[in-house]
Amino acid sequence: MKVEYPFTIRPLTKGEGGGYLIEFPDLPGCISDGDTPEEAIRNGVDAVRSWIKTAKASGDPIPKPSVAPSRAYSGRWVTRAPRTLHRRLAERAAAEGVSLNQLTVALLSEGLGTRVPSDRSRRRSA
Repeated sequence: MKVEYPFTIRPLTKGEGGGYLIEFPDLPGCISDGDTPEEAIRNGVDAVRSWIKTAKASGDPIPKPSVAPSRAYSGRWVTRAPRTLHRRLAERAAAEGVSLNQLTVALLSEGLGTRVPSDRSRRRSA
């Protein structure tokens, strides 16, 4: 099953059990987690399936994704980085035994999860 619903992923604190939390805002209460962002997404797919199955069984409406699949983000982009940054990231990924992509996704997720939105960005999303 391809996930067509938008989702957010954030790192969980040690007090919350660690790992990553995935939430689907279009499907109230539809959340899951995993030790890595990738595992959270895999578990999230199962959560969406269960949420939809339960809604159908209960006769509840199933909302359409707030972002049309044709306009959804692919999760892929290409970026340029200074050679020194590329080297540092590649060395750290090797030291941690993960791919460069896994490391950058984890670092970006951590950064977004700890960043406090400014008043301006909160107004824009409302």
